[in-house]
Parts: sequence; structure tokens; C-alpha cells
Amino acid sequence: MKDDIIHNLNIINERIRKACEQSGRNIDEVRLLLATKTVSAERIRVALERGQTLIAENKVQELKKKYEDLKSIPHENHFIGHLQTNKIKDILKYDITCVQSLDRLELAEKLHQRLLAENRTMDVLIQVNTSNEESKFGVDPGEAIELTRKISNYTTLKIKGLMTIGLFSAETDKVRACFKILKKLQQDIITENIPGVEMKELSMGMSGDLETAIEEGATIVRVGTAVFGARIYPDSYYWDEGKPS
Repeated sequence: MKDDIIHNLNIINERIRKACEQSGRNIDEVRLLLATKTVSAERIRVALERGQTLIAENKVQELKKKYEDLKSIPHENHFIGHLQTNKIKDILKYDITCVQSLDRLELAEKLHQRLLAENRTMDVLIQVNTSNEESKFGVDPGEAIELTRKISNYTTLKIKGLMTIGLFSAETDKVRACFKILKKLQQDIITENIPGVEMKELSMGMSGDLETAIEEGATIVRVGTAVFGARIYPDSYYWDEGKPS
């Protein structure tokens, strides 16, 4: 198990290095985020002990389950799944430093109120539905600037950039189109010069398309299966939580 994870990490990090080189980008501009859904704390520890520092969960119950086993190892923990408002209190208990999936004003309002009560702030990314799929969460690209502007009024929420899941497709051009939408939105929001809003992060790209994402400007690529192996549930199980069919 340990050797497999280390081997896979080496392959992914080399893919990131090559993609940066071919895109004329500095490798320090791109962070590897390990998506740890269904991965045991024991397996995650292997990656953290090999120098990985950024992990993320999709579901609050998995965050709870692994927290005690991992908290002794220095690392940063993001949340990348659909966050229901009744789970906000839990998120704040488990050292989440960034919610990458902020996609609606109601969630921003409730997160802000909770953070105010605890005298805290939190980094957030605005999640955008760049693939225009009903099954995906995220704000419509045409509404993203206005949502960003509204969320910027909540002083506890530090907007650091954008996130998208993109299209699950083997057709590179279609996937690339999603990433281009996110990059253009980033540039448009920068032009708007909204007080308190940073646009330094673009979280996009996963195991199958990280090279394309890096070419289009990703600063965070989210990789799970290519490091930890296949999971028993499909991706839709994690990304579509609570979504009506």
C-alpha cells in the first residue's frame, strides 16, 4: 500500500512538473491538492509523511471520521464538496482553512454569521458551473461576478479565487473550454477591482485532465484516484450531494 501511494505521488508530481515546464509556468505556482474521499486516515498519512501538505474532503462525515488520526501531522485541509448550511458548525470544528465550494448567497450569509460569532475569518473560493450541467453545483458563469460582489460584503469571508469541477470527458477540447471560462472569469473579476477580493487561485483539473488545467492557468489541481486508487463509488456520489435528479 505505502509503496503504491509513494510511487503514484511521484508520477503525479512529475506530471505537474512537466505540464508547468511545457506551459512556461513556475512549478511553485501550482499546488497539488489530494482529494481524500473514502481514503482511510492511514493511507492519507503516507502521503502527508512524504511531504504533501494540502488535502480536501467532499463530505463532512468523512472529515469528522479522520480528523483525530491526522491532526498531529502538519497539513492544510480544504473542503471541496457541496456544503449544506446545517453542516457549517461542523466545518468550523475541524480546522478547514478554505471552503472551495461557495456557490450561493444563502450559504455565504450563514457561514459569515457563524464566523462572526466565533470571531474568525475563512478563505473561500467561488464555485462556478462551467460545464452547464444540471447535475453539477456552482454558480452560473453569467452570475459569478455579481455573486462575488455580494459575498465580498461579508467581512469574515476572504475570497481568494474560483473553483470549477469541469466536464468529466475524454474530449480535451470540451474540458479545456470549461477551464477557459474560469480563467476569463478570473480576469473579468480582477478588472472589476472589487474591494477585498483576491483572484490568485484557480482550482481546476483532476487526475485525468491536470495538464490541460495547468495550461489554462490552474493554481490548484485536485487529484485523488491517481494517487490512492479507484474508489467504490462514482464521482457523481461525491459531487452531487443533495442535488435533485
